[in-house]
Amino acid sequence: MGIRGEEPGVEDAFTEHRPLLFTIAYEMLGSAADAEDVLQESYLRWSAVDPAAVEHPRAYLVRVVTRQALNHLRAVRARREEYVGTWLPEPIRTAPEVSEDAILAESVSMAVMLVLETLNPTERAVFVLHDVFGYTHGEIALSVGKTEVTVRQIAHRARRHVHARRRRFDPDCDASREVVRRFLLAAATGEIQALMDLLAPDVVQISDGGGKVVAARRPITGRDDVARFVIKVIRNSAATTHVEHTTYNGMPAARFLTGGELDWLVAFEIHDGRITGLYGIRNPDKLHGADTVHPLDRGASQPWKP
Repeated sequence: MGIRGEEPGVEDAFTEHRPLLFTIAYEMLGSAADAEDVLQESYLRWSAVDPAAVEHPRAYLVRVVTRQALNHLRAVRARREEYVGTWLPEPIRTAPEVSEDAILAESVSMAVMLVLETLNPTERAVFVLHDVFGYTHGEIALSVGKTEVTVRQIAHRARRHVHARRRRFDPDCDASREVVRRFLLAAATGEIQALMDLLAPDVVQISDGGGKVVAARRPITGRDDVARFVIKVIRNSAATTHVEHTTYNGMPAARFLTGGELDWLVAFEIHDGRITGLYGIRNPDKLHGADTVHPLDRGASQPWKP
């Protein structure tokens, strides 16, 4: 099948759709580094085909990236089962406008990404492509190698699983950032009551050190225990630690730098003015790319077949 005469070249087409392809790969894998590997593999496959034989480059690239991400996810699942401590997604620095797309902001949040980890690879791919990116069951069937009927059943099962476990939260906004600012101030000054007033009763704190640095290996739950943990961590931090406020995974976040180097970061989950979740990443392997702002795109303004 031929394409229209002024379609972009191989590299131009891939570059044009790169934010969309990265977002799909990241949501399927929970790792920016793995997503970049998938995009590199997908680009090599794309560059080996004749563009004139591809009628719809965007649809073709989404299928290639989905298949590569599925293969990659199946390969890394065993390693994640042996992970030391609690595994958290690799955080990605996001632009403020991500919070303007409620579906996108929720889908890359730490809470939802953790729920996606409980799906099998095919369920995860189907849920991400259908519920986040809006592809039809028939279109997804071409990407995952299943029949449309089977994909419909998988989508129903995955959606029920995710909705039963998802946590409600408010997207990054001025109000949420103010809650974080007040929380960090209370922690730094040791005002335990002010700290607890900003925590939801069922708040959960999860740390990821990957066994490479000191970090809590199990989730800490409940306002009292989380408040005590936070005060202890802040007190033990170096006096030279500098805090930066920013956004990761569409959530308000804080970066803690010691000697100019990023030591750890925390993403805050907030609902109705109280912190319901703290996700602290200290594993140095997950902080290498923490300065990079990743453009994300659901492709919501474009049809499956441009």
